[in-house]
Amino acid sequence: MLIRTMGECDLGQAALLEQACFGKAAWSADSLAAALRDPNALYLAAEESGELLGYCGVWQSFEDGEVMNVAVRRDRRREGCARRLLEELFVRAGERGVQRFTLEVREGNLPAIRLYESLGFVTEGIRKNFYDNPRENALIMWRGAPSAPQMESSGGKGGR
Repeated sequence: MLIRTMGECDLGQAALLEQACFGKAAWSADSLAAALRDPNALYLAAEESGELLGYCGVWQSFEDGEVMNVAVRRDRRREGCARRLLEELFVRAGERGVQRFTLEVREGNLPAIRLYESLGFVTEGIRKNFYDNPRENALIMWRGAPSAPQMESSGGKGGR
């Protein structure tokens, strides 16, 4: 599995994967293309034999990064693809100055929550009825936030 910067050549497969993962809430190919052109965004792709296995992105605002669109093909889940994408995303975003990461996840998506927790995220809040189809709360998770004890004890900086 190759982790690389996502490019315009990936948009067709990414839009199909987005639809398969997120249904009515999926971003269009045009929305994904706009994200790739945004200088504050970084998107990575996981590829194998020319096929897109998954992708994810981050939007940077100063030292904070919002993780966006973590998507992995259903038949390739639980193989470490999302973990490898996110770990590489943290490295590359860190090189751009991102110190803390946030994301939202459906509170019922236990596999994703466990993955994010294993990567150092902690739940900092809830957005009530954030998702539709079905209506569900979102957990707001942070990695490197001041109230995250494991980040502070490992030398993370506070200041928020």
